[in-house]
Amino acid sequence: MKIAVNTRLLIKDKLDGIGRFTCESFRRITQQHPEHDFYFLFDRPYNESFVFSPNVIPVVVGPPARHVLLYLFWFEISLPHALQKIKPDLFISPDGFLSLATRVPSMAVIHDLNFEYYPGDLPREVSWYYRHFFPRFARKAQRIATVSNYSKNDITRLYGISPDVIDVVYNGANEVFRPLDEPEKAAVREKYTGGAPYYIFIGALHPRKNLSSLFSAFDVFRHRHTSACKLMIVGSRMWWTRPIRDAYESMEHKNDVIFTGRLALEELHQVLASAHALTYVSYFEGFGIPVVEAFACHTPVIASNLTSLPEVAGEAALLVDPFSIEQIAGAMDRLFTDESLRRELIIKGDEQGKKFSWDKTAGRLWTSIETVLQDIQKNPL
Repeated sequence: MKIAVNTRLLIKDKLDGIGRFTCESFRRITQQHPEHDFYFLFDRPYNESFVFSPNVIPVVVGPPARHVLLYLFWFEISLPHALQKIKPDLFISPDGFLSLATRVPSMAVIHDLNFEYYPGDLPREVSWYYRHFFPRFARKAQRIATVSNYSKNDITRLYGISPDVIDVVYNGANEVFRPLDEPEKAAVREKYTGGAPYYIFIGALHPRKNLSSLFSAFDVFRHRHTSACKLMIVGSRMWWTRPIRDAYESMEHKNDVIFTGRLALEELHQVLASAHALTYVSYFEGFGIPVVEAFACHTPVIASNLTSLPEVAGEAALLVDPFSIEQIAGAMDRLFTDESLRRELIIKGDEQGKKFSWDKTAGRLWTSIETVLQDIQKNPL
């Protein structure tokens, strides 16, 4: 069968969470299912590394869609035109965006509905687009995949979609993430922090990642500890808002905050595996990939107790109220002074992390896709 896939977020060296989901799951799916042809629909020139197997046919559909007006043009004009030429049996969109202007059976991966709770975290026009169109996308989809039971329940409750057509596929951690030995960790710390221990945050610097609270909590922590512990921030400043900037500028210990920007995968692995702990205190997450990557690296985790993170972290992390500066700082205190607690979390994290892998994600997603394909064969348009 012909399967078209929205791959506009497959951009070399710029994979965010959804891009990583698309890359990891469809690399496996296309290689494991040579009996099907997969048409990868890019919105700009693509990198050959994303043509995972001979049954992948890359198609560039312009223009690049990174603005609300271009979303509308790409999904409602360019994409339907491309699908009319390809005539696929199914269209899959790993970022949840669908076209309302095509009759091709469609499947969406909706990762979370953060924009329904915090519309002010996005530019006004983007927030409008998401809140206007995603309920329609959800209703149009023959089937929906999502990455946590939390998000599944959200989609059911907010959009009235039957849970029977929503499959939880979870995310995973790339196989590059593994523990480092002590000499390797020491070399990484020397390179990035002059040898000092550090807490680490990984992700886009988006308001929902709660960096404002993390900066404030790190300041409180550093008031209590005179050692030269650092805070490393890994990610793009695309969403560097005034509240985040103001929280950073008001820090007494801002010189102990290290911004690396976006890192290549192996560098990301090295800094995560060498960190004292991951501090991941978002107030909204559909999953939280860095948590399972930290588990794979034997790096302890401090995580938010909201949305999907308790489901992903289980009992393998210190869970805190992301709106409580004192709780975040207190968790940093505990992990800095209690080595037995660190060891306990590493053991629990190693076990919890076994529940998640990209192989499992791809297998679950393919099962969901097969369900749609079987329905299409039984009830063709």
